[in-house]
Amino acid sequence: MKKIFTENKTFYGFQNKEINNDVLKELYDYVKNNATSFNCQPLRISFIKSKEAKERLKPFILETNLEKTMSAPVTAILAMDLSFYEDLPKNFPAMDVSFLFKDNPDFTYQTAFRNSSLQGGYFIKAAHALGLGTGPMSGFDNNGLDNEFFADKNWKSNFLCNLGYGDENQTRPRAPRYDFDEIIEII
Repeated sequence: MKKIFTENKTFYGFQNKEINNDVLKELYDYVKNNATSFNCQPLRISFIKSKEAKERLKPFILETNLEKTMSAPVTAILAMDLSFYEDLPKNFPAMDVSFLFKDNPDFTYQTAFRNSSLQGGYFIKAAHALGLGTGPMSGFDNNGLDNEFFADKNWKSNFLCNLGYGDENQTRPRAPRYDFDEIIEII
C-alpha cells in the first residue's frame, strides 16, 4: 500500500529505459477491472512513444511541461469517448440505460469526464504498482491535441500522464497534504 499511495512522487524526469508494450498492456488490464458508473468505461488511452508521435504532440504542450514530456519514454493521452453509451448494452447487460445519454450531451459529457477521471486515478495507481513513475498534467491545448489525434473519433482529451522508470533525482520534496481534520467531516 505504501508503494502505491504514500511513497510515490511525481517524476519530472525518467531513466533512459524503454517501457515494453507488454507492460502498457498489463497496466491497462489493471485499469479496466475497476468500477465506473453503469460500467460505462469511457476512458480511451493513446500511448505516445515514437519520435514522430512525440513531434505531433509537441505543439500542444505548455512550455513548462515541454522538456519533461519530450524526454519521457511514454506520454499517455487519457481521453474520454463521448460515444461510450453506444456500448452500454454490451458493457452493462443488467439493463439498457443508453437512452439516458443518447440525446443528452451535457449529461453524457459529465459522465464521461467524471468516469474517465476516475479511471485516470486507477491508471496512475496501477502504474505505481508496476514500478513506473508518473507525471500527470493538464498543461496542454486540449482542442489542438484533440484535432491532431482524435479528428476521426468522438474522443476528447482529459489529461496527459508521462510514464517511465523514474529518475529519483528528478523529483521534488513532497508538498504539504491536508490532515484529516482539516478537510474531512463526518456527518
